[in-house]
Amino acid sequence: MRVYGEELALKSEKRVQVIKITREVERAVTRSGVKEGFCLIHAPHATVAVILNEYEPRIVEDYVKWITEAFRPGCGWRHDEIDDNAYAHIASSVIGSGRFLPVRSGGLARGLWQDIMLIELDGPRTRRVFVQVIGE
Repeated sequence: MRVYGEELALKSEKRVQVIKITREVERAVTRSGVKEGFCLIHAPHATVAVILNEYEPRIVEDYVKWITEAFRPGCGWRHDEIDDNAYAHIASSVIGSGRFLPVRSGGLARGLWQDIMLIELDGPRTRRVFVQVIGE
């Protein structure tokens, strides 16, 4: 059993921003040498999310629109009394801060239009993303 890990550092430029990280994760999988196994992508932050979906400019705008409409910043969330970012915490907990993907034949097993994205919910900030690859 082989275990390999990397930490990515990503900088966001906006309060809510979608950042494509597919290439960085794929490179980590390649460097791991794992041919068959699993890849965990995890952002250890309470105000970011990780998704697996299509990365296309219009749908990226739709992700941001959905987040800001569904979780409505500044609408009286109790946590806003402390940090003014309750919507970011709630969105992160609903969307999730990590994803598991299979590794097959030395690469990520994902659909043709599936990309891995970090969603910044309380930027701009520098964020860490852990990529852990486990397998043979």
